[in-house]
Amino acid sequence: MRNCLIWCVVLLAMAGTAFSETKEPPKKLAVDLGGGVKLEMVLIPAGEFKMGDDNAKPVHKVRITKPFYLGKYEVTQEQWQAVMGDNPSSFKGPKNPVVNGSWDDCQQFLVKLNAKVRTQGGKFALPTEAQWEYACRAGSTTKYCFGDDEKQLGEYAWNDNSGRKTHPVGEKKPNAFGLYDMHGNVWEWCQDWYGEEYYANSPADDPTGPDSGNDRVLRGGSWVNGPYLTRSANRFRIAPYNRSNVVGFRVARTP
Repeated sequence: MRNCLIWCVVLLAMAGTAFSETKEPPKKLAVDLGGGVKLEMVLIPAGEFKMGDDNAKPVHKVRITKPFYLGKYEVTQEQWQAVMGDNPSSFKGPKNPVVNGSWDDCQQFLVKLNAKVRTQGGKFALPTEAQWEYACRAGSTTKYCFGDDEKQLGEYAWNDNSGRKTHPVGEKKPNAFGLYDMHGNVWEWCQDWYGEEYYANSPADDPTGPDSGNDRVLRGGSWVNGPYLTRSANRFRIAPYNRSNVVGFRVARTP
């Protein structure tokens, strides 16, 4: 009887250990793409925030109900090359963000990335517009992740200070979540269709944008834009088939 009780305690302890190990996903991931190329991701916690600002109206409360991973950096040319086997970019450089990829091209990248990595219990995708702004703000309620002072923007962003070109990712300061280049360098595709009136009617929990539309959402501003267009709340849009040397992306992944 005594031995039985001991084994029960041991088994419960082991079960408790296994549960605790799987309960919380790791804070960071480094996904191996082969050839020494890795895709680094940061776990973004669930939470709520005020989405929008005086120019992206109306400001409304949004809840991100589940944690998700987001790329620590914009997808680079070497990462694209490792998955797709080519490099469509201007401003060539392995650590520079990949550009000249349409939204449709990004979907092909994600299909191949998911097949290549075959993550268990997770899937790579573009972030939703709500996920993107929540991650960019990183708890802030100001114009930028660091505050309202445009004079500080150059410490965090390649925008109109860029010399009219992209720069290697991660050269500027990160936000409070440890994400780089959320302001500037390149515009970033989001998963959502763009809806001019969507903010007035979007659900509070995990909004995913309109069911249809003509354009997809871009966020973050680029190497050619001034401070106004690199605000955390700023929204832009282009058709999903368009390609541009100011547009790139970063990937999200469910834990």
